[in-house]
Amino acid sequence: MSEAYWRWPESSWLREGRDWRDASGVAAGIDVGTTSTQAAIFCDGELHGYANIHTGPDFRAAAERAMALAAGGSGLKTENMQRIAATGFGARNAVCATKFLDEVQCHGRGARFMYGPEATTVADLGGQTTKCVRLYDWDRVRDFVMSDKCATGMGRSVEMMADMLQVPITEMGARSLDVEKDPEPVSTTCYSFANPETIGLLRTGFKEAPYSGNEVLAAYLFAVAWRILGSIGKLYDLDAGDVKVHGSLAFTGGLAKNAGITRRLERALGTTALSSVHDPQLAGAIGAALLA
Repeated sequence: MSEAYWRWPESSWLREGRDWRDASGVAAGIDVGTTSTQAAIFCDGELHGYANIHTGPDFRAAAERAMALAAGGSGLKTENMQRIAATGFGARNAVCATKFLDEVQCHGRGARFMYGPEATTVADLGGQTTKCVRLYDWDRVRDFVMSDKCATGMGRSVEMMADMLQVPITEMGARSLDVEKDPEPVSTTCYSFANPETIGLLRTGFKEAPYSGNEVLAAYLFAVAWRILGSIGKLYDLDAGDVKVHGSLAFTGGLAKNAGITRRLERALGTTALSSVHDPQLAGAIGAALLA
């Protein structure tokens, strides 16, 4: 298989017309995740540059490359930065960091920067876990819930499914929504059950009426959304069977870019999530830089 269907495009950006040497303070945040790594640089509290790359097998190399890409060709080095904070699964491999922070705080703070003070519920949809965070008005974490099942069919398993079905991950969400109605989801217990069941939907005779390719995607992403919904529901004291959010909802993490998941969550919760000009995968790095 020559094409990597699972890969989101890497990206980087550097603010034009602003020299970091003119800033009184430079801070950076690095989010070293299991599937992707992000770096964000701030000059005097203003976003100066960022990078979003694939992590690969070497956490340390990923952190270094993300920082270099975020600095662009500006000549900015880590030794020119007053504060550098790292977060994420591989945070301790960011050897340039002067502080290490937990992901819950970073995604909460990053979401507030990206989506504004209206964001009171944040769902970080990552490569291995879901982290659902409830925020106070003053940006501090009020409560949080971590996913409690084995990877819960999160980002990495969706990447695996993109490769198995040979559907670009950038197209999976839109295709899954292009169905007359959602089919029954595959297993909502664990991706170890969901993935083979999904492949089984492609077999002749597995169902009375064969699923189309888009219906297979819908059944799979519906199951992922259902597992995430359970984590969001645990943030609030609600009546049995009632799942909703108080205030406005913001999504962060790689799966936040998969409309097949986020749109189904919005339907189930009866809300429309906030939007941002920033890539939702940057929330952890942005929050780390702001908290550094």
